[in-house]
Amino acid sequence: MLVAWLSAVSASDVNIVGGKAASLGELSSHNLPIPTGFTVTADAYRHFIESTEIADELFDAVDIDIEDSRALAEAERRARQLILEAPWPDETRSEILSAFEDLGSDSIVAVRSSATAEDLPDASFAGQQETFLNVSESDLLDRIKRCWASLFTQRAIYYREEQGFAHHDVDIAVVVQRMVDADKSGVMFTSHPSTGENQMTVEAAWGLGEAVVSGAVSPDHYTYDRQDDTVESVAVSTKKTMHVKDPKTGETLEKSVPAEKRNERVLSDVEVDSLSDIGELVEDHYGQPQDVEWAINDGEIYLLQSRPITTISDESGADDRRSETTEDDTSVLVDGLGASPGTVSGTARIVGSLDQLDKVNEGDIIVSETTTPDMMPAMKRASAIVTDEGGMTSHAAIVSRELGVVAITGCENATDTLTDDQFITVDGDRGVVSDSQGETTMEPEEEPAPTSPSSQPKPMTGTEIKTNISIPAAAERAAGTGADGVGLLRMEHMVISTSKTPEQYVADHGANAFVNMLADDMRTVAEAFYPRSVRIRTLDAPTDEFRQLEGGEDEPIEHNPMLGYRGLRRSLDSPELFTHQLQAFEKLYEMGYDNVELMFPLVNDANDVTRARSLMEKADIDPEKHDWGVMIETPASALCATEICEAGVDFVSFGTNDLTQYTLAVDRNNETVADRYDALHPAVLRLIRETIEICREYDVSTSICGQAASDPNMIQELINAGITSISVNLDAVHDAQQKAARVEQELILESVRE
Repeated sequence: MLVAWLSAVSASDVNIVGGKAASLGELSSHNLPIPTGFTVTADAYRHFIESTEIADELFDAVDIDIEDSRALAEAERRARQLILEAPWPDETRSEILSAFEDLGSDSIVAVRSSATAEDLPDASFAGQQETFLNVSESDLLDRIKRCWASLFTQRAIYYREEQGFAHHDVDIAVVVQRMVDADKSGVMFTSHPSTGENQMTVEAAWGLGEAVVSGAVSPDHYTYDRQDDTVESVAVSTKKTMHVKDPKTGETLEKSVPAEKRNERVLSDVEVDSLSDIGELVEDHYGQPQDVEWAINDGEIYLLQSRPITTISDESGADDRRSETTEDDTSVLVDGLGASPGTVSGTARIVGSLDQLDKVNEGDIIVSETTTPDMMPAMKRASAIVTDEGGMTSHAAIVSRELGVVAITGCENATDTLTDDQFITVDGDRGVVSDSQGETTMEPEEEPAPTSPSSQPKPMTGTEIKTNISIPAAAERAAGTGADGVGLLRMEHMVISTSKTPEQYVADHGANAFVNMLADDMRTVAEAFYPRSVRIRTLDAPTDEFRQLEGGEDEPIEHNPMLGYRGLRRSLDSPELFTHQLQAFEKLYEMGYDNVELMFPLVNDANDVTRARSLMEKADIDPEKHDWGVMIETPASALCATEICEAGVDFVSFGTNDLTQYTLAVDRNNETVADRYDALHPAVLRLIRETIEICREYDVSTSICGQAASDPNMIQELINAGITSISVNLDAVHDAQQKAARVEQELILESVRE
């Protein structure tokens, strides 16, 4: 079967028509409103490559060493060439065009890949294949071929090899569907995405739905009480852009929403009610709550996709994981700050120095005075971490939350009170460590489950809310927060986790190994967040951190390393090592990770930026094709914002930790003056506001990734100033989303009242 009408397929046909088409077929077969269409089946793809006799050559072309970036690029080029240049078999061509004629020869369609191997439990192929909108008959066959060819992008080849999927075992179908020239569109959850109660959530914007799905626009947000059949709440956003069909070329365009419609409510109560009725039918058919894409044209509602909501929590038994001890229980040994939630039992390992890390086994509990980046390998093995020193923003706290490891910080005397091999229970919610003696048969408790994107309804905001990541191992957990991307991924943690300085690593293993190590760690995060952007900062480790590593004995001894040999100034002074960092970026670009953005730390002026740009170009990174930018961490860089923008950056990101220190002459780690450290000081805010204003004039995006970004007062200041995105620690994403939504709503109300 080469072509199958959507009305004739069902969920049992996934192997033939792929997941997307099977879902649409299910909806159609139960008289739910979907645009008319058909599927060019996986059999058609297989028949094409076999009848044209390109199959063997195609699979030989992609049988390569995926770590060889040139070979990977050549594999994509050759596979694409084979598919696009092969002639259409008469039978396949005839059946496809005949089906299109049945749609109407003047039809405009969406051509969407529907892979037969996607959304698997252990491997997601999401986002790797192509979709084309507003396709006419003259371009149809070409777009189908391009969907097929997208099976062999560098990124897709690399991913299949790494996941252990043979290229010849993965097929692809293509959905051809009448385009809905949508007046309005969006997404709805038929039931509450966290609790499953009868509350529907709808997000809506003007024009085609791609603007909502891609995050290009902040849509309106509606909640509907299905039990009472009433609209419960309405949050109207400022919808600046919309995706529409160009009447002249037929292509999809992004254009500005007319001023009078930007703050206008997209859906009426009647339309929300109608969506709820249809949503209930979809949910009843599948027998579980659904995540549905929809569109409205001339008052008619169409369903474009439906998938189950998998994030509804089952909290039965959740309390069983909590410690049964109380605050005055004699079993409580030490207490501190609950820095990362959850409860776990295990064997304590007292770590007083780095050479003791080897005694930490899988599931053990690290007890130390504090933690440092070079303890990362052991921290990944641990089930919990307890420290004498530190607060909610210490290294131990931040990394533990990213890893989903239970943690208590600031216990003061944990290393003195607890002993090696002692069996203890760590309650990260209450911040207590209790004696588990006599419970020797007790198994370690389950690690806290990662937060999922929809574990709580995500407010839609015009300001992007991103997250900071210290370690690549936290990527999946971070992606599950629903963050709009990564505002800061620190390269230095990748290096420090090897326990060697970059120079020592290159000396021991070679430059290629160093590049591959960085690229692999970076790719872990880029893959988890794709297609959401991932902003990666080049090396910014101070000399005192490098001095602790193998090869660090020659590091300069500096009175204040934070003011010393670090950031871009060090990279520019060591162009060969800096080039290796840039080569890791280039490797990811060649694999197809177009969501990766390059960021330089601790710049002072445009001269720094120009020199860095020159080295980018020498590393074959085209600054016109890939987004790149700099950190604004010094008063000098803030005051030179105009010249920095003119140097060609796409974005700037405020590092408020350093910017505050350097502006106020306050070392935040110096207890004598730490009380004078204030990121909301008028001088700091003035530098930020004036920089944002200049960047807006040059169409340069602005972000913040310092600790102050988590402060609700700072969020208010930044949004009022017009910042583009805010990046916070993993555990603060939801709160930042809520705060940003409230601030934006206040601004909307103020503008309406005026």
